[in-house]
Amino acid sequence: MAQIERYALIGTGGRADLYVRGIFGPHSDVAELVAWSDVNPGRLDVYERHAVEAGVTPPERFDPADLERVIRDRHIDRVVVTSPDYTHADYVVRTLRAGADVVVEKPLTIDVESVRRIAAAIDETGKQVITTFNYRYSPRNSTLRRVIAEGQIGEVTAVHFEWALDTVHGADYFRRWHRDKKNSGGLFVHKASHHFDLVNWWIAATPVRVFASGGLRFYGAENAAKRGLGERPSRGTGVEGDPFALDLTTNARMKELYYDNEHHDGYLRDRDVFDPGITIEDNLAALVDYDSGVTLSYSLNAHSPWEGYRVTVSGTEGRAELEVVERGAVLIGDDGSVIVDPSANPGYSPEDDVRPDSERLVVQRHWEGAREVEIPAGIGGHGGGDAYLLEHLFHRVEVDERLGRVAGFADGVKAVSVGIAGNISLETGEPVRIPDLRLFEPFGR
Repeated sequence: MAQIERYALIGTGGRADLYVRGIFGPHSDVAELVAWSDVNPGRLDVYERHAVEAGVTPPERFDPADLERVIRDRHIDRVVVTSPDYTHADYVVRTLRAGADVVVEKPLTIDVESVRRIAAAIDETGKQVITTFNYRYSPRNSTLRRVIAEGQIGEVTAVHFEWALDTVHGADYFRRWHRDKKNSGGLFVHKASHHFDLVNWWIAATPVRVFASGGLRFYGAENAAKRGLGERPSRGTGVEGDPFALDLTTNARMKELYYDNEHHDGYLRDRDVFDPGITIEDNLAALVDYDSGVTLSYSLNAHSPWEGYRVTVSGTEGRAELEVVERGAVLIGDDGSVIVDPSANPGYSPEDDVRPDSERLVVQRHWEGAREVEIPAGIGGHGGGDAYLLEHLFHRVEVDERLGRVAGFADGVKAVSVGIAGNISLETGEPVRIPDLRLFEPFGR
């Protein structure tokens, strides 16, 4: 019988639900959630209420300042960190030095100093840090990894990666705490760490140089004024007929987690995307050189009419192309509000959509016709990857020989290294050599 490990969790926002459900549900035979914490007591109330409704005794509630005491007194084996990105490094370092391992939601952290602080704590303690990259576990992405690893297109020479965020999902980063770069590192770090990790993993190489360009070109007050959008509301709740307004009262989960509890900490989840003071970019591009000689050309757009991504991997013997449409269109209802689920619209027919939700992987070798590669079905969110990730995570799978999906500290650093270097390149206008950042060198040496 497997040993049951004792977990604590910090940060009970929306992302924590994945781990909580995993521990309370299918992985209760190997994991027990002993304690949890949040700076907002109202969000803890919500999670505790749902635990009771599910027939689970709520874990001990603790103040984040008491993290070390809880780890010691409750014999915690692992701490799951699902708090805002800028807080990751502090919680990771404190956990490691208190004697527990860490599972940290991506991104690992957001800047050079915090990466090196974590490196120092690992060096001092010998404890483990796992970064959760669930997109590695999505069958479509795993299938592309297999195609490359099997040599079906020969030795990789170049990658082109385009990611489109639509005016629902993409816009959401400009409503939340992510809109301030000091909180999230911008989309280069918060969102694109997913994407850069995929490339690092697909081609089994390490990024060494980044040259970046980008800016805030759609969201924000200045862009709204240029397009003559007129006066804007400060927040979306209660606003009708505006597709960019997010009304928290129309979504039961968001209402109970955020709207009903904003009086505790003043955090507004529904800020207007055309506010002044937004400091992150909505259009980003980068050229990334790898130690293998591969060059990645990358682009991210956060105001697309559809959502998904296109990846082209060129090799010495051919080419692989993966196209994923996660949402083919963002449609507007008769009242002017966004239809989140087009299939729920009586006037919508999938047959009428030229870009239905889909995924397609095509491989074409030199001197041969193109062939489509079958993609297995997945389980759960993030392209069918979440369930597989949790299985490896809670069962402490450390070696995944066929696909190498388990991501440790080094993988987390490599993923954020591109975004961190990209942000420096945006500021200086110059290419940045990642080895010069000394990310794996413990801070203070």
